[in-house]
Amino acid sequence: MRKSRFTEVQIIQILKRVEAVMSVADICRQHSIFDTTFYKWKWKYSGLEVSEARRLKLLEQENARLKRLVAEQALDIVVLREVIPKYL
Repeated sequence: MRKSRFTEVQIIQILKRVEAVMSVADICRQHSIFDTTFYKWKWKYSGLEVSEARRLKLLEQENARLKRLVAEQALDIVVLREVIPKYL
């Protein structure tokens, strides 16, 4: 997946600007983003504060780490199931 050139903090600040004063078209033009990108951000980050966004990122990283661990364990189990019957 491509890394965004905006951090979560920057995205939340952009979203807050639209709520405050500016129009969506002006914000998109100013930051060189598409309308669809803005609305995806709004769907994902609406209502979040900066601290909540940081916590969300940490939770996503932890979730990815745990998924990798589970996948490695599943591979170990498959290998052991193939090896054990040969010795019994």
